[in-house]
Amino acid sequence: MPVDLASLVAPGTTAVLTMEIQRGVVGDLSSFPQLAEAAQGLFEPVRSLLARARTIGAPVIHCTAEFRADRAGSTANCQLIAAMIRNPEHLLEGTAPTELVIPAEEGDLVSSRFHGVSPFSGTSLDIWLRSLGVTTIIATGVSVNLGVLGLAIEAVNLGYQVVVPRDTVAGIPQTYADAVLDNTFPLIATVTTSEKILAAWS
Repeated sequence: MPVDLASLVAPGTTAVLTMEIQRGVVGDLSSFPQLAEAAQGLFEPVRSLLARARTIGAPVIHCTAEFRADRAGSTANCQLIAAMIRNPEHLLEGTAPTELVIPAEEGDLVSSRFHGVSPFSGTSLDIWLRSLGVTTIIATGVSVNLGVLGLAIEAVNLGYQVVVPRDTVAGIPQTYADAVLDNTFPLIATVTTSEKILAAWS
């Protein structure tokens, strides 16, 4: 069934989320050079989307990952997190690697987490979205492999509609990211482009 994108991303009920677009993830201090390289093309489309969202009153929320120096609140219950915890400097709260590549602006919200691989569990994100009247989430950032996919699945489980502009997300290798965007995301989200969303918001 064709999707009415303009209705789906109506400003009064839509929020744009960025996922881990941080210096230590995809920026100049990245611990994941392959992912950082793959993500270079998403910065400008995300900037354009965020700028337009702010002008029309759609909330912008930056979802970030960080760790306390004592690692309290972080559980090494999978290989990815265990590897990150072993590096005492990785995404240490208050340090440069946790900073956003695309800086937050006045009115934006920042939702940080100390554990897990996706942004809802253990944070106030769901409460914030509901308090803002949001029913549709536009997901951007990294990675298609894990973080953005986890975001989308959690959002669907919580009752939200999810929209994924494919030019605003990245994963590795590219062939795998494309396969997930082509075969998995369409089952749980509306896959589109930032250009089409901007047109819907014009």
